[in-house]
Amino acid sequence: MFTSKGPTLRELAEQALTSVERGYDLLAPKFDHTPFRTPDRFVEATESVLTRLGPFDSGLDVCCGTGAGLDVLRAVCRRRVTGVDFSAGMLGRAGADGAGKPAHLVRGDARALPFGAAFDLAVSFGAFGHFLPAERPGLFAEVHRVLRPGGVFAFPVAAPPPIGTPMYWTLLGFDAAMRVRNRVRRPPFVMYYRTWPLGAVRADLERAGFVVSLHPLEEFGRRRDGSPGCRLVVARKPGEVTRTAA
Repeated sequence: MFTSKGPTLRELAEQALTSVERGYDLLAPKFDHTPFRTPDRFVEATESVLTRLGPFDSGLDVCCGTGAGLDVLRAVCRRRVTGVDFSAGMLGRAGADGAGKPAHLVRGDARALPFGAAFDLAVSFGAFGHFLPAERPGLFAEVHRVLRPGGVFAFPVAAPPPIGTPMYWTLLGFDAAMRVRNRVRRPPFVMYYRTWPLGAVRADLERAGFVVSLHPLEEFGRRRDGSPGCRLVVARKPGEVTRTAA
């Protein structure tokens, strides 16, 4: 799972015993060589759907990390591209990639975004395990607030692994280990894989004022029951979209 350029087990242990922010500051130089980075196929599949829904003017990558999602915004947004993250180390790595349209990088907490209603599109990849279920309504309210009328908040959600499969037990064990760690050590390191069920997420988005649609990402195939292996959640803020000249 890790390349020779990735972190050692000792480095991962040290990071997990700190706070989320400090842990990612430490992990940042090697983050792109770990399985924690969002795989390109998720990013590319999201870009394909948003290309059909766009174009958009200004875009925001929420919890942008080292910038995997910024390329989606560069492809589908005609104007400003912005990334926000609370880890200075991760932002430093995102800023080191000078390819394509320059991104405006801002250090900030997604639960209190430092923007007004300035964006037509917001995306996020692989960051939601760092938010407890009780934090979802506040997170969604913040994204809703910084979108212009008609703006879109989009992110992929993979179907949960079938009960009893190796991946099911792996994720269950990881979450259990993190809960034990957070009971015995402070500050907590919030990182869970099973706290983002699609039904509850959709309900929280709708309570925040979004109109939600689901787009199957066929690149990830179908499960035995015919349901998609992954969906793109597209949450739109009601209102008329205003386009500016390119």
